[in-house]
Amino acid sequence: MKTRAAGFSAAVAAIILGIFFFSGPFYEVKEGQQAVITQFGSIIATDTQAGLKVKIPFIQDVTIYPHKIMSWDGDPQLIPTLENQFIWVDTTARWRITDLRRFYEAVKTLDRAYARLNDIIDPAVRQVISTNPLIEAVRSTDAINQSQHSNAVMDANGEEIKGLNDLISASTSYNTIKIGRNQINADILKAVKGNIERQFGITVIDVLIRQIRYSDQLTQSVYNRMISEREQIAAGYRSYGQGKKQEILGKMEREKKTILSAAYAQAEEIKGKADAKAAKIYAQAYSEDPSFFKFWRSMESYRQTLPQFPKTLSTNMDYFNYLYSPQGR
Repeated sequence: MKTRAAGFSAAVAAIILGIFFFSGPFYEVKEGQQAVITQFGSIIATDTQAGLKVKIPFIQDVTIYPHKIMSWDGDPQLIPTLENQFIWVDTTARWRITDLRRFYEAVKTLDRAYARLNDIIDPAVRQVISTNPLIEAVRSTDAINQSQHSNAVMDANGEEIKGLNDLISASTSYNTIKIGRNQINADILKAVKGNIERQFGITVIDVLIRQIRYSDQLTQSVYNRMISEREQIAAGYRSYGQGKKQEILGKMEREKKTILSAAYAQAEEIKGKADAKAAKIYAQAYSEDPSFFKFWRSMESYRQTLPQFPKTLSTNMDYFNYLYSPQGR
């Protein structure tokens, strides 16, 4: 009897032990995970250390959560800026569970956690974007205002073309940002962080504007502005070119007048010397044979004047003496 009773007790113990092991008394917490242990629905412990752990079957339950940084990606939103210009804003965030007890009590599952993040981050993004000008969300620094001074146009000698750069810089002025996108990201994070940590045990590490796209109407407006700026720059180049053209033409005209004046003076000087030499030759010829000289002068006068007059009426015939007599009488 004792042997049979001992055998029965051993069998019962084996059955109980088998049930214990098959019911899953062990659970594993991996690296990058953390666990909440509950008993009849109440939290009795949390575990953030990796390893193989033991629980009481049928009484205790273990819920595993990530212990690493996770990402949240929001849906793009069409949001008006301070100037009532609509832009598509695509936002992302990084978060992690920092208070397991509060997280379990408030949301319990990751899906509900993401839903709560949507409910808090999306309105914060909309509120911050709508209270700032478009330029603050688009740009982070004023580097574009500084670069326009460093991109000076140089001439062939490597010297800055001052007049042209003044025209271009005057036509391409950019607004100055006051806070920029980085500060907008910080403002969104500030609006999100306090509420979500207190309510859900979640720490939002950062909220970043991943992408901004213009609406169709704003895109066309931006294109028109870009075209206008390029046209202003082109007008600056043309204006500078016209000014240089007039400067060169004026210089050419002055040089032309200087050259012509010098040439005229030189020509007059040569003519004067030639006339003086001719007069000297004429005087010598006249002194050699006055009658021949008189005849030659009369013939030259006839050759130049007579073709101009088809008819000549005069009572003084001395001018035509050589036409009536070779001797001029």
